[in-house]
Amino acid sequence: MVSTLLLAAAADGIAKLGAGLGAGIAAVGAGVGIGRIGGQAMDAMARQPEVMNKIFTNMIVAAALVEGVALFAVVVAFLCI
Repeated sequence: MVSTLLLAAAADGIAKLGAGLGAGIAAVGAGVGIGRIGGQAMDAMARQPEVMNKIFTNMIVAAALVEGVALFAVVVAFLCI
């Protein structure tokens, strides 16, 4: 009986640890993705300043999509508990 309770508690703790790690990895991935989007957009704007508005708009859309995927990953990680 006691070992069953200990196993259940350990499984619950491991599930919470996994959810935290999954959410953290998703956040790091989103940060790296948005950083790359911003950096590449700045390079493109420096090379062709005449299309700056178009590049900026596309950069914002791409960053929003990356952030949406990251939010979805965090929600799924916490729902796995």
